[in-house]
Amino acid sequence: MITTPKYTRDLLPAEFSNDTSAQVHRFQFIEERARDLFRRYGFKEIRTPIFEHTELFARGVGTETDIVSKEMYTWKDINGDSLTLRPENTASVIRAYIQHKMWGQAETVKLFYVGPQFRRERGQKGRFRQFYQIGAEVIGNSDNPAIDAECIEMIMQLVADVGIGNAELRLNSVGDAESRPRFAEMIRRELAPKISSMCGDCQRRYETNPLRILDCKLDHEVVAGLPSTLDLLTDDARQHFETVCRYLDARGISYKIDSRLVRGLDYYTKTVFEVVSGSLGSQNALLGGGRYDGLSKELGGPAAKGFGFALGLDRFAMTIPENSGDQGNPDLYIAHLGAAAFERALVLVQGLRKKGIAAAVDFETRSLKSSMKLADKLKARYVLILGESELASGQWALRSMKDSSQSTISAENWLEEITNLVGAEEAV
Repeated sequence: MITTPKYTRDLLPAEFSNDTSAQVHRFQFIEERARDLFRRYGFKEIRTPIFEHTELFARGVGTETDIVSKEMYTWKDINGDSLTLRPENTASVIRAYIQHKMWGQAETVKLFYVGPQFRRERGQKGRFRQFYQIGAEVIGNSDNPAIDAECIEMIMQLVADVGIGNAELRLNSVGDAESRPRFAEMIRRELAPKISSMCGDCQRRYETNPLRILDCKLDHEVVAGLPSTLDLLTDDARQHFETVCRYLDARGISYKIDSRLVRGLDYYTKTVFEVVSGSLGSQNALLGGGRYDGLSKELGGPAAKGFGFALGLDRFAMTIPENSGDQGNPDLYIAHLGAAAFERALVLVQGLRKKGIAAAVDFETRSLKSSMKLADKLKARYVLILGESELASGQWALRSMKDSSQSTISAENWLEEITNLVGAEEAV
């Protein structure tokens, strides 16, 4: 038997999966809430290729990141080009912004995306080699802290909209181009006596990119003893961070300042943030992002400012309440008894579906008892019982599967009566 590759999985309809985090309706629920929220904030969707030229991620994400150095799926095309399955989507969005000269059409561009990303890493709770993200980017001429605060407000609203109640926002500033050399000097000075006993990644980063040491999970106790990088910010970077915090305070959004938070990508500047969940254990990050004012220029575009985030759908699906999302169960199942009733049922479901009602009919001949068992298995809300006597009298039996109560509807007004009934129940 051929199965899914290691650390990948199928997302299935609920009836085929005992793992609620792998049920596709939970992903759809989050996506629907996100799309509606993004619309209200003025974001428009972009869809980029799932593979790009490798250089895009090497330059954009950073050669010293774990993503580029260890985790990318890269191959040579038939013409010798090096291509890579996208490990993240921000670099692709900025590439599209540059390629299509979006800055000439709008001073501020707001884009969002939904789709799979790919990283060759060891699977952990909520982490897979093909994983799904929702993200949003604001790109333009302005680095106003109000942009940072509004995006964070939007993402915290989404966390609330999908029912995640135990989330914590963590906030930091990684400084500007002038702050970073100060960070590097401090980290090298403080860790010089200890670096030889630290992990191999930290020893390498000590020489190439000391700030990335703050993201180490193995030597976190050593890292926790370092002075706060916030004390080394330039006046401009400090003022930006304090203004972001003030705007969040004005919105009533609570947060925890974490001076060790740097995120795993090299393009971030000034504001960075994460949202973590207490229900996920050690791998607790639900989403993260921040400001990346130099990325467009690094990729050959204009000196545009940027702020964005990405959330992990896989982890969101593990965290939302159990009953979230529409599983796609039928509003109405038609139990037909006899050939004439079957032919009438085929026409009835067509009318119901045109009205937006999810209707089901079985193509096999069954007894009423067997039909009711099937309706229960399908989790139908109502069953319309249609046999020879119902067709002859023009009075059709309608049974509620919730409380087994039964009523009659007229053949003349059946569509209106069922539509009103289903619509009224959905509005409750």
